[in-house]
Amino acid sequence: MVDRVWLILRLEAPLLAFGGVAIDHVGVIRDFPALSMLTGLLGNALGWERTHWQRHQSLQDRLIFAVRRDREEPAGPLTDTQNAKLEKNDKGWTTRGEPEGRDGASYGAPHRRRRDYHMDARLLVALRLEPEADSPDLAALSAALQRPARPLFIGRKPCLPSAPLLWRDPLKAPDARTALIRATEDAEGAERPMRAIWPLGEGPRDGDEVDRIVDLPDLRNWRTGLYGGARRIVEGRLSAREIPA
Repeated sequence: MVDRVWLILRLEAPLLAFGGVAIDHVGVIRDFPALSMLTGLLGNALGWERTHWQRHQSLQDRLIFAVRRDREEPAGPLTDTQNAKLEKNDKGWTTRGEPEGRDGASYGAPHRRRRDYHMDARLLVALRLEPEADSPDLAALSAALQRPARPLFIGRKPCLPSAPLLWRDPLKAPDARTALIRATEDAEGAERPMRAIWPLGEGPRDGDEVDRIVDLPDLRNWRTGLYGGARRIVEGRLSAREIPA
């Protein structure tokens, strides 16, 4: 197979949130970031607005990535129960240097919701773009992650990174899982098996290192802002011992 170029990202923070399909007021989380979340993270680094849905949709369609969990949560997820009462004239903090107002009316009862978070976890992401030559390319993503247009967060606004997101120089590998393996040498706990996911066709689909194949509902329709479908991924494990000689 032909080697491709991969960016290696590190997602590490006191709190992280990899949101799943939300029902009512409950903000559930998954163990791995969604394709739509990574698309939004990169779009934010590039300075895109939510109205630039064509750019987001194109980037989501081009992204190919695998993720492994370098450090698991020592105490499991944190559940935050939130109660807020907003008035019509209330304003909130933004990253643009000026407060943001509300369009809605005031309401009497508090707005209650529940949000789950990962605590003190660390994950590594290997990503590439297909086709490679379209804009933005990997060089543009790398530059944006080093000097983002706005402050970045990992899933939700309270989830500020505790380390630079761009972990190391790009590397070459024939598929997504191999890219993670070649980046595993420096990982914390690299001698133990680490949980990982990769797209079907970007690594093995059976064998001892594969746990299951699932349809993951992590696509977004960026024009409507709603759920936009699922993709097939492999859940499995890898460790530094698998690095080719």
